Amino acid sequence: MTTVSSTVTVVRPGAEDAGGAARRVRRSLTSRTASAVAIVIALLWTTPTFGLFLSSLRPEDQIKSTGWWTFFSAPDLTLENYQQVLFGTSSSSGRMAGFLINSIVITIPSVLFPLAFAALAAYALAWVPFRGRDWVYIGIFALQVVPLQMALVPLLSFFSEGVSVSGVQLLPAWELEGTARFAQVWFAHTCFALPLGVFLLHNFMSELPGELMEAARADGATHGVIFRAIVLPLVAPALAAFGIFQFLWVWNDLLVALIFAGGTAETAPMTVRLAQMAGTKGNEWQRLTAGAFVSVIIPLIVFLSMQRYFVRGLLAGSVKG
Repeated sequence: MTTVSSTVTVVRPGAEDAGGAARRVRRSLTSRTASAVAIVIALLWTTPTFGLFLSSLRPEDQIKSTGWWTFFSAPDLTLENYQQVLFGTSSSSGRMAGFLINSIVITIPSVLFPLAFAALAAYALAWVPFRGRDWVYIGIFALQVVPLQMALVPLLSFFSEGVSVSGVQLLPAWELEGTARFAQVWFAHTCFALPLGVFLLHNFMSELPGELMEAARADGATHGVIFRAIVLPLVAPALAAFGIFQFLWVWNDLLVALIFAGGTAETAPMTVRLAQMAGTKGNEWQRLTAGAFVSVIIPLIVFLSMQRYFVRGLLAGSVKG
């Protein structure tokens, strides 16, 4: 006696088409044509930076008379431009080393503060049930569309005058001078970064397995333990992505630093110094190129060294399933 068994496979409508479309897209992105296009785009992006680097190393007479591409026919390099910009005696065209330190002092806390606050807020909105949680999240999401320029005047008024209602002073003014003005810049960058940070980290944390959280709570773990021992290691790519994004934003910022830190050498970052050099020494191209490359090299190193985390973190939470 022969037994014949059959297996019936049920395919959802459109599943085969979706799989075929995904394979076609994958083949298109990994084809030789796509690789050639990617190489061309990379060259277009890196050529200006390479030209800026060569220009910063060329003597003054050559950079003003010929283009950077002529370097290959008559190579001539010098470090005098960097010496004048970083340690020059002229206050109008040198002494950028101090502004570089100011940029570091401004950037590091302006990255760490919003990173910590956004991570705590995102965890609360994702895994701590409380009344009105969804409305709070919607409000934070809506704050992303508010232009930064609209908050500058109220925030500056808060620092200089405090908060008063009907003549009653609720919060005192921040009368900060000298290096204490760094706190104003940290506070401003933290406020401006929180909406995006909470949104990005919330999307990542909300996709963590609920069974994992329930198992931890069953073992007696508190929210603090869950956040520190479970959530933070799992959301490391998203934390790195937001940290890199915030670092690049704060490092390249001119408006917030100029308003809250001022234009003095005591507190101003490199962006303010470069703007001053472009206005007062616009014809000294050799110093402008050297100063510009000094301001570019640090964020370039940070981005290239952590690029994989940046891409993974931005894509995290964008799809479900």
